[in-house]
Amino acid sequence: MSARRFAATVRYDGTDFAGSQLQPSVRTIQGELEKATRGLFGVPTRVALAGRTDSGVHASGQVMAFSAETSLGAQTVERALNALLPVDVAVRAVREAPPGFDPRRAATRRWYRYTVLQEAARDPLRRRNVWQVGGPRDIDAMQRAAVILVGSRDFAACSGPLPGGRTSVRRVFRAEWTSLGCLLRFDIEANAFLPHMVRRLVGAIERVGRGALSVEEFTRVLEAARPGTIGPVAPPQGLRLERVWYDEGYDQ
Repeated sequence: MSARRFAATVRYDGTDFAGSQLQPSVRTIQGELEKATRGLFGVPTRVALAGRTDSGVHASGQVMAFSAETSLGAQTVERALNALLPVDVAVRAVREAPPGFDPRRAATRRWYRYTVLQEAARDPLRRRNVWQVGGPRDIDAMQRAAVILVGSRDFAACSGPLPGGRTSVRRVFRAEWTSLGCLLRFDIEANAFLPHMVRRLVGAIERVGRGALSVEEFTRVLEAARPGTIGPVAPPQGLRLERVWYDEGYDQ
């Protein structure tokens, strides 16, 4: 029997994980997915992911792909994997994909959302999925800073040094803040993201919102493109990978 390629959307609460990528001796999303696929198919099964998420970061629209020699249908694979996965990880929309489908390289667009709680009092019930900053922020100023991000530019200021040969130029399709009462949401869509890029942007724009950094200063630092100068890095729990788009191969 020849191997078949499957793709699926993965949702997880990243609080108790050391990130998405496989690492020795720590709990990761990829590690749990590969335990489940091995339990289902009886052999080691390598899982590929659309994007890398840090420790504590969540996802509702991560995409995975794997190959397996099986006669099981996609819906049966989905039910079986969910029965084997821990309570903080789940898969949905399992479908057959073209041979060789790579969820990272084939992705054309990614969407992240960061959520901020701007209440003076702490909310223990939200501590796992928002950044609690205390007090109101100037969302108009934050939005003016966000608009600057749209388009193609060098985002080196939003990341540390990159390995040789890798570019820090990214194309941002959308970047906007919205207010839902005490919650502020930052939505950003781009063709790809640098390590810590979204969290650095949020950390800097939050400073704009509380008056510690002007929009003009933010713009100058961004345009100078010196590695790691945008920040600070916002905490991970407010960040969630919402969706990944493909021209072909998989549709969430």
